[in-house]
Amino acid sequence: MAIDLKAAYKTIMDDHFTPQMEISFIDGDKRQTLRYEKVSWVINGENKGLRYGENPGQEAAVYKLVNGNLALGEVVSIDPNQPLASDPELLQSGKHPGKTNLTDADNALNILRYLTDKPCAVIVKHNNPCGVALGETLADAYFRANKADRLAAFGGAIALNREVDLETARQIIENYAEVVVAPEFAPGVMDLFATKKNLRVMRIGNMANLQKFVAQRVVDFKSLIDGGIVAQWSFVPEARTPAQLIPAECVQKDGTVHRIKRLPTEKECEDLIFGWLVEAGVTSNSVLYVKDGATVGIGTGEQDRVGVAEIARDKAYRKHADWISWCKHGTPYNELILKFGEEGKKFRQEIDEQTKAEKGGLPGCAMVSDAFFPFRDGAEVGINEGITSIVQPGGAIRDWDVIDCCNDAGVAMVFTGQRSFKH
Repeated sequence: MAIDLKAAYKTIMDDHFTPQMEISFIDGDKRQTLRYEKVSWVINGENKGLRYGENPGQEAAVYKLVNGNLALGEVVSIDPNQPLASDPELLQSGKHPGKTNLTDADNALNILRYLTDKPCAVIVKHNNPCGVALGETLADAYFRANKADRLAAFGGAIALNREVDLETARQIIENYAEVVVAPEFAPGVMDLFATKKNLRVMRIGNMANLQKFVAQRVVDFKSLIDGGIVAQWSFVPEARTPAQLIPAECVQKDGTVHRIKRLPTEKECEDLIFGWLVEAGVTSNSVLYVKDGATVGIGTGEQDRVGVAEIARDKAYRKHADWISWCKHGTPYNELILKFGEEGKKFRQEIDEQTKAEKGGLPGCAMVSDAFFPFRDGAEVGINEGITSIVQPGGAIRDWDVIDCCNDAGVAMVFTGQRSFKH
């Protein structure tokens, strides 16, 4: 008898998590308690919470913070009853959302909260951004974010910081997405989205206050396999404007001072800040390349810095080639031979030559690293592709070597003075 392997993905788990949850922090006779309520949705007459956890068969629940405050030292937690991804208004859903749908949407909002001044689109897949872009219009921002990594955007979670208009909605339904999150939807948009029956459409009215979440802290819990818990305050990037960037400088043990010779231009500063704020939502170790307010290559979760700089570079080349293929032939790069046979081989060769000549769109990019470069070889990966500026925390023993490397290449470099790891 054949086993229906797809059945698990269609099943809504009956979770046994309790309706309320409390977490208390106790210091002698002083107790501070955070109170939560479980969230559920009524879909087709069925009141259920999360479809399942990270995988089918894992019971899961999402809770929203409804009461309590926490103050530890000089840090105070966010006020309750300000839900974003913890309690979205589900306007459309062919099936109940799962844990990954909400956590992807949440990380998209984590990035989006720093980028509220202009229309912005963030597309997240597996809790990492695959494309982030600013635009003059929301449709422009979405187009550029999708262009950054059209393949990875397939099945992603899209977060938008403006009301979704018809032009943006038409672009979205040309592709396959799991989730769309926005503050509002213009008349007629939901009719378009209804043609994608399993698209989860979430309205979050509180996104109007998204910028207020920039400096807010929450307690970030990480459970260990033995039942233990690591608790930490959530990360807040301190360098959020060009004025907060530090010109690269260091002093060697022998007293020799090394300073960056060229400071970034105004345009480069805009990209450096944009990239650094996107970095707050990328799994470490990570390196990004960005240009003109859009991601070009994103390397995530690698064990060494040279390796992740190369991964981001190689992804930029692959995505660049795929976009050329899509624009010229209406076909993904990987399907050219399948669709066009021998002619497809010719198309691929032409695209490869163009991609190589254009260096994957990397010339003129800003290079962003979530931790310092221990040696110059990491920075050289980007410099060899034509990047013109670098932002990184600084603080390595061999900062002087990386500074000299940038000076030799005429590349501007600034420090943030703060690491941006996300595990």
